[in-house]
Amino acid sequence: MKYLVLLCDGMADRPFDALGGKTPMQLAKKPNMDKLAKSSELGICKTVAAGLKPGSDVANLSVMGYDPMECYTGRSPLEAASIGVDMKDTDVMLRTNLVTLSDEENYEDKTMVDYCAGDISTEEAAEIIKSVDEFFGGKKFKFYPGVSYRHCLVVDNGTTELGNMTPPHDISGRVVGEYLSKSENAAELVDMMKQSYDFLKNHPVNLKRVAEGKRPANSIWLWGEGRKPALENFYEKFGKKCGVVSAVDLIKGIGILSGMELAEVEGATGYIDTNFSGKKDAALKLFENNDLVYVHIEAPDECGHRGEAENKVKAIELIDELVLGPILEHFEGKDLRVLIMPDHPTPLEIKTHSSDPVPYLLYDSKNTKKGAETFTEETAAATGIYEEFGPNMMKKLLG
Repeated sequence: MKYLVLLCDGMADRPFDALGGKTPMQLAKKPNMDKLAKSSELGICKTVAAGLKPGSDVANLSVMGYDPMECYTGRSPLEAASIGVDMKDTDVMLRTNLVTLSDEENYEDKTMVDYCAGDISTEEAAEIIKSVDEFFGGKKFKFYPGVSYRHCLVVDNGTTELGNMTPPHDISGRVVGEYLSKSENAAELVDMMKQSYDFLKNHPVNLKRVAEGKRPANSIWLWGEGRKPALENFYEKFGKKCGVVSAVDLIKGIGILSGMELAEVEGATGYIDTNFSGKKDAALKLFENNDLVYVHIEAPDECGHRGEAENKVKAIELIDELVLGPILEHFEGKDLRVLIMPDHPTPLEIKTHSSDPVPYLLYDSKNTKKGAETFTEETAAATGIYEEFGPNMMKKLLG
């Protein structure tokens, strides 16, 4: 038996006026998911426990079978593992976004124009982060480049008691002042963010981007603080060898820390222009040496954050056509279990994550069930099946 987890990040949604009062899952043409739905268990699952924020870190840990209440120490340390940062126990890691802010004189009056600086390329971002590290770095601070707009800061002998370090994707289109931490412990970090605007607005990479009609990465934004985590090895925990496919450092970091085999996919961006077929190929390659493959696709989440309704529908369709379909064809006539679900909803109306339970589809080629005609939030909820403890989903999949 082989096991596939197809994690469609942020896919779940709420009825949206611009889509005729439907959700992207309801509108998307997804024949492969819907075919599985007819002979699968459908239900809903609470992936984010009460008291935790609905981040992809907490939610993916939950789907992977780990209880975040026991093992979660913050988002950035998980990403640091992917970048290759060796943290000390006394280090604190913060996620460092490159963002686009508006040009009001006072930093507090600026608006979060774009939490990802116009999908800045990894190469451009690396130049900027290098300059940021040269400007701000030293014994206490060290910046590390990641992928696209996602980077890390290590604070030597830092604290995680920083007040409200707000994720930038939560405040798209909003004035940033009220979302800056007022904690005295965060004062130096907030001051660094403010200084970064004056430093970066005339950076050569940004001057070139503006000349080309692109958004500049004119500020760093710090959030997601945490310390070095310790995750139980996945094989030792579940008795199955696991591989992971993702464009996102966060998911790769979880994979590294839990002993999973990682696949690198050329052209994997985390957005709707990602290399969907390359992810499928990587998954099939991982199946050669692993029992379970966790395929994480970020595109629906990014479209939700940007309020891109049509692109979110399209992202689901591309996942179905270019990833799920070929994998099912490859395993036709063979033993396969499939779990398809989002980690959390990213509703278009609010452009950020919610803690609502998510729909899931659980298929077993050797034990088919009477399911539903389609896989949507509505059909999953209609079954009355509710899994309150997210980490149980991995146990359900593995039987």
